[in-house]
Amino acid sequence: MQTDRVINGERATDHARKERAALLSILASAGITLGKFVAGMLSGSLALLSEAAHALVDTGATIVTYFAVRAANKPADAEHQYGHGKFESLAALAEMVVLFILATFVLIEASRRITEGGGEFEPTPLAFAVLIISIIVDINRVRSLRKVAKETGSQALAADAIHFASDLAGSTLVLLGLVAALFGFKYGDAVAAIGVAVFIAIAGWRLGRQTIDTLLDGAPKGIAERVSALVIDVPGVVRIDQLRLRSGGAEIFGEIEVSVSRTLPLERVMAIKEQIQATVREAVANAQLTVTVIPRALDNETVLERILLTAAKRRLPVHHVTVQNISERLSIGLDIELDSRMSLLAAHGIASKFEAAIRDELGAEIEVETHIEPLEIAHLAGENAPEAVVAAIAETIASVAVRIGTIQNVHDIRVRQTTAGLIVNYHCQADPSLDIQSVHDAIDLLEREIRSSYADIIRVIGHAEPGSRSNEELIGSAAQMTTSPVADIPSRRS
Repeated sequence: MQTDRVINGERATDHARKERAALLSILASAGITLGKFVAGMLSGSLALLSEAAHALVDTGATIVTYFAVRAANKPADAEHQYGHGKFESLAALAEMVVLFILATFVLIEASRRITEGGGEFEPTPLAFAVLIISIIVDINRVRSLRKVAKETGSQALAADAIHFASDLAGSTLVLLGLVAALFGFKYGDAVAAIGVAVFIAIAGWRLGRQTIDTLLDGAPKGIAERVSALVIDVPGVVRIDQLRLRSGGAEIFGEIEVSVSRTLPLERVMAIKEQIQATVREAVANAQLTVTVIPRALDNETVLERILLTAAKRRLPVHHVTVQNISERLSIGLDIELDSRMSLLAAHGIASKFEAAIRDELGAEIEVETHIEPLEIAHLAGENAPEAVVAAIAETIASVAVRIGTIQNVHDIRVRQTTAGLIVNYHCQADPSLDIQSVHDAIDLLEREIRSSYADIIRVIGHAEPGSRSNEELIGSAAQMTTSPVADIPSRRS
């Protein structure tokens, strides 16, 4: 939220700067136009009158630019869901058309004067003064407009800067033409007018090429490569499937599709999307990117990952997955947990559909066997077992652990009695260098021996931790855990 407020604040500041620059440009254009027109009429200079006409067009275009900038600053609405940025492009397009018309008119008139002997005009001091002032104003105006256009991304202000750069060049040519005429070169004014026409046409062409690219949704040059390089480096992105960018005034809009592993959890996928948007926004501040994430099956997926993914899609808890290769045929065995209140018919239907889904994923020829286990949906009501029961079970666990040898330092033993029977929890330690399978086998053996001794135990949960205590220390600990007579323990199986 804080980042959004900062970005919105910066945009509001940019909009105000663009409007202020456009308004100042209007005032400068109006003053220069009036001065050139008066000086041109008094001197009879076609080049100066052409510059006056050019300046008049620029004044009108700058007025259009001002209103276009204001319109472009409006936020997106129901009819313009990508904002109003292209109003600036439309204003620039209108300026381009007018510039080409003006250049054609000046070129024709200058050619006529050359064929007729150069024309009559008088280089007056007023003409020189107006041109020099115009050159000074245009230098400052071009510099200011270019700076604001670059910092705010305004195409309309960039178009104005191009126009006034051509004005600067045109005024310089007219000044040179007047100087040439002052020294007796009668074609100086007409040649200067042709030069002005050429500059007007070049400015129109440069402006038109950029504006048409924007209106036709042309991709901003170099931005796509930059965005691609940033996105492919985001952790979790496998590849970029599609990237489309287009300009909308000062904004850049785009859509990108990226592939990620289909085994990723939803939270991770959402984090990848947010990181892509944040990375691009940090590098290209005016970019608004819509990210689509496509989950893909990768070549390095294991059979176990594909089985667990298939189960996750159906929200089925599975465990004890066994994968075998039997004569080049894959054999899958696993436990599936279903609501203990469910009928066998309903449970078998779910299991069969799950087996079919695994075959769709891994191949129709594979062998799939599911073992259905009851899943206790409701919470079991329970309470701590009597101290005598806890002590007796603790002694048994300790002695069995000593006999097994792998398990050491049995501690934190808890016994709870429920309506279904006793549930035993304990912690133990084992050699940190042992593999998981060896530790599991030892805990599984301990569970079987305890349950064979106490008929009321329905579940034993052993939590193994890395440790190194000796069996002698373990026997001492077991003795301390025995706090009540063994005669009070539950009945044992013979």
